[in-house]
Amino acid sequence: MGASLLALDWGSTNLRAGLLDQSGRTLAERQQAAGILQVPQRNFEQVLFALCGDWLQDPSVAIIASGMIGSRQGWVEAPYLATPITPTAAAQALTRIPLRGDRAVYLIPGIRSTVHDSTEHIDDVMRGEETQVWGADIEPGSIVVLPGTHSKWVHCGADGAIDRFQTWMTGELFAVLGQHSILGRLIEPGDPSEGAFTLGVQRTLAAPEALSTLLFSVRTAGLMSRIAPTALSDYLSGLLIGAEVASALRRFNVPREAAQLSLIGEPSLCDRYARALAIAGVQAQTLPSGLAARGAWRLACAAGLIRAAEV
Repeated sequence: MGASLLALDWGSTNLRAGLLDQSGRTLAERQQAAGILQVPQRNFEQVLFALCGDWLQDPSVAIIASGMIGSRQGWVEAPYLATPITPTAAAQALTRIPLRGDRAVYLIPGIRSTVHDSTEHIDDVMRGEETQVWGADIEPGSIVVLPGTHSKWVHCGADGAIDRFQTWMTGELFAVLGQHSILGRLIEPGDPSEGAFTLGVQRTLAAPEALSTLLFSVRTAGLMSRIAPTALSDYLSGLLIGAEVASALRRFNVPREAAQLSLIGEPSLCDRYARALAIAGVQAQTLPSGLAARGAWRLACAAGLIRAAEV
C-alpha cells in the first residue's frame, strides 16, 4: 500500500513530518528544528519542500498540518473552534493554503474553551494537542493529560468530542523560576532525586493554596541544607506538578479511587506526572507516540482528503 498522506506536526520549535498510507500506518518519518519561530520571512513553503519535496513528487499525496503553524505567528491563522467539538466537525473547518504545482496544505483548526462564572469569562486555547487526543481514540468520559510547557487536561465525550479542557503553565513556570528567579541561585545540576520530587508533590497536594509560600522553601531548603543543591530542581518540579495535579483533580471532579487517566507526551515527563498522580491516588497510563500523525490521518479521512483503506 503506497503513501497517501503527509501529516505535519509543526510547532514553535520543531517540524515533524510523517508519510502515511491509507490505513494510517506510518511509512516514514522526518524531523527538523524548523519550528515556526525559526523560519526566516515565514517562508514555510520553502521549508516544507526542502524537507519533504521527494515525498511530494506524487501528486496524489495530500498534506495536512497541525500545531502552531496555524497560529497568528504561523503560515495562516486557522480559526479556533468552540468546545464541544468532534473530529468530524473539525475536519469540515480545515484552512486551505495553495502551494506550488497546484497543490495545497490543509491546516487543522485550534480549539477554544470558555469557563463561565458569576463575574467573568475565562478563555483557554490549544493548537496541536487536540490532534494528538483524536489520534488516541479515547473512550467517552475519559481525561487525557498532555504534560509540557503548557500542560493540558482534556475531558473527552461521545464521538471523539473534546468537551472541555484547561491549561496549566507548569513547564514554563519551572523554567522561569529555575533560571530567572532567586530560587535558581542555589540549584546545581546532578542526578535525579526521586525523594526530593516526591516531597515536593506531597507538600503541594496537601496544601495547593500555599504554592507561593512553598516555592520559597526551595531557597530555604537549600540555605538550611535540608535538601542537597543537586536535588532542588526535582523538589521545585514536584511542587509545581503537585500543585497542578491537585488543582486539576478538583476542577475535573476526578474520583481518585476509581479513575484512570491517559498521558500523552515526552516519556520522561509523563513518568513524572504518573508518579505525582499515583501519590494522589490516581492511576495513569502513558499512551504510545505517533498520535499526532494518527489524528491528522483521522481528520484527513473525515475531510475527504484521502480515502481510508477498507478493512
